[in-house]
Amino acid sequence: MEEAVASCAALLRPAAGRDWDGVRAGRLEWNCRRTAEHIASDLIAYAGQLAGRATEAYVPFDIALDEGTGNAGVVDVIEATGGLLAAAVRTTPREVRAFHPYPFRSANREGFAAMGVAEVLLHTHDIAEGLGLPYSPPDELCTWVLTRIFPQVRPEPDAPWSTLLWATGRGELPGREPVSDWRWSNNLVIGAERLTLQGVTPAAAADLRAGGTGGFEWIDGGPFEGTRDAAGMIVSAYGKGEHRPEWGMFVVVRRADGLAVGGIGFHGVPDEEGRAEVGYDLAENARGQGYATEALRALSEHALARDDVKLLFAAIDRENAPSQRVIARAGYTRVSEDLEKATRELHDLEGSLRLYSRES
Repeated sequence: MEEAVASCAALLRPAAGRDWDGVRAGRLEWNCRRTAEHIASDLIAYAGQLAGRATEAYVPFDIALDEGTGNAGVVDVIEATGGLLAAAVRTTPREVRAFHPYPFRSANREGFAAMGVAEVLLHTHDIAEGLGLPYSPPDELCTWVLTRIFPQVRPEPDAPWSTLLWATGRGELPGREPVSDWRWSNNLVIGAERLTLQGVTPAAAADLRAGGTGGFEWIDGGPFEGTRDAAGMIVSAYGKGEHRPEWGMFVVVRRADGLAVGGIGFHGVPDEEGRAEVGYDLAENARGQGYATEALRALSEHALARDDVKLLFAAIDRENAPSQRVIARAGYTRVSEDLEKATRELHDLEGSLRLYSRES
């Protein structure tokens, strides 16, 4: 956050003596002055959401600049509100989520930080375009934003700033259709009695695959190898532009202490017949306590409530009796043998696997 705000101030402060009111900010309907004030307003709003732990709506307040405040004063306010959001992010516990309307009605501290950075970078670009000034923020910042709140956007590794501009309707990319309607996407969280299933962003997946924690605090022995393998699938799908967060991977977090105990999720989006495959994995120290069953029930109920899902299934090794008991307790039934051939064709399952399904 501090780096994004510093890049904004470095551009705007030397131009404070120019006419910001009479110049339109890039493709926006606002002028440059209004756009700069909007940056500060968003930053303080996000800080307020985290600090106030708002869960139902935005905290009902706004800021107003003193009458007679010049353009340089607006830059001061951007720096101050950016500092407040940075402080709120640093002091907010990892498990806290606060209200944000799109797309799943909440965001964690990392989500609010990413939205704040995006607001600063993009609207500084708008003002720079209006004033005819060159602006190019650090690639690392752009990548940081893209991998956290634009999980559905196929990245251009050598052009993260161009990718971010294209994804928000501000630029073009070779071979891609122009964007006219866009939203960022905070991670989905699915609640269960003792657990929460927290959607894994491409950034977290990349860290997990590389041997890190993904930003989670894990129980001893976690994450298990299956979770890291699943994270690799997310990274691969993201790189191809095929990742859809609601059909990705979730880390299973224990409500009592905030510790991650395993991973669960889908092998991809539902097929044309509305079928999706599920998989799950627990750290060894978390097994035998019903966590996998509870998590699978919650994930299944969430998915089957959708109109585009007709059936969920899982392929399980014949020797994996514990997993077979988990999926049976979660309400899945074994598929009859006459479906084995079709399933094998679709998923190339080997004979060592048993197939279980659950229908809506």
